[in-house]
Amino acid sequence: MRGVVRLVTQHLRAAGSALCSTKANHTIKPRTTATRSQAPLKCNLSAARLAASSTSLSAFSSRQLRSTAFSHEMPSSGSLDSIDPTQLHLMHADECILVDENDNAVGHDSKLNCHLMEKGLLLHRAFSVFLFNSRNELLLQQRAEHKVTFPFVWTNTCCSHPLYTPEELDETNHIGVRRAAQRKLLNELGIKPESMPLDAFTPITRIHYKAPCGDKENKWGEHEVDYVLFAKLDVECEPNPEEVASIRYVSPEQLKSIVAEAETNLRASGGKEVSGRDGLMTLSPWFHLIVKHQLYDWWEALASGTLDSKVDMGSVRRLSFDAESSGR
Repeated sequence: MRGVVRLVTQHLRAAGSALCSTKANHTIKPRTTATRSQAPLKCNLSAARLAASSTSLSAFSSRQLRSTAFSHEMPSSGSLDSIDPTQLHLMHADECILVDENDNAVGHDSKLNCHLMEKGLLLHRAFSVFLFNSRNELLLQQRAEHKVTFPFVWTNTCCSHPLYTPEELDETNHIGVRRAAQRKLLNELGIKPESMPLDAFTPITRIHYKAPCGDKENKWGEHEVDYVLFAKLDVECEPNPEEVASIRYVSPEQLKSIVAEAETNLRASGGKEVSGRDGLMTLSPWFHLIVKHQLYDWWEALASGTLDSKVDMGSVRRLSFDAESSGR
């Protein structure tokens, strides 16, 4: 036990040194102030339990697991001993909220068990934050190389899970998910809560997807009901190297080029695994699905001040690469 403690302590010290390097090298220059956008978002939410889709889960799941449009190379994961100790601790310590296909909370389990293929990829609640600046640019992050799932892939601003705690289980106006988003933005990107108030988040919709992670032993995967959260603020970022390898702001046209590059890399590989470690552009499955589904439409509404008209929290959208329609 003492050896484990020493190992974790050494790793955290190393992470602190890496943070200084990451802050110096990431692509976004910190601003001196964190200010709300001139056109802040408004929450237009319902406190009632939300209705959900009756789409068949079994048919959806089989379609989703066949897709390889987002696969990438991961190191062999036959033993948990090879996992970064900080990440392994979080995999054991974090308790995710288990849900049914209609997003009703039904229990909890460890983050580790929720992402193991051998456990059946337990369906759990998640969120994806899309943070825009006052120039209407979207902040992207590249996940850290030693993340257990989807390392070194590019994705939206912040993606994680509300935890099985009273504060983050609270479904009133989706406050629990928004609290989780605020917590993880601080943890991953160093964005302080006072710069990112809870009412800055606008929940847009929920998506249900299932995706293998692409590791060589097919050990890991995702199966989530994912809350899409939009926010528009100018903020200071201090990326945590345990979580984030790089960050950048992009315009819609720049994102279209990124997506095209990722899809070209996949085709060039013959559908085989694509590795971000080789400098190749690759995307997370949830981000890729949201982009293909409706992201640009929401983005345009955000710019025109009509985002509230796009809010649909009354259904769970079943997304897969085999059927890019909402499939409600």
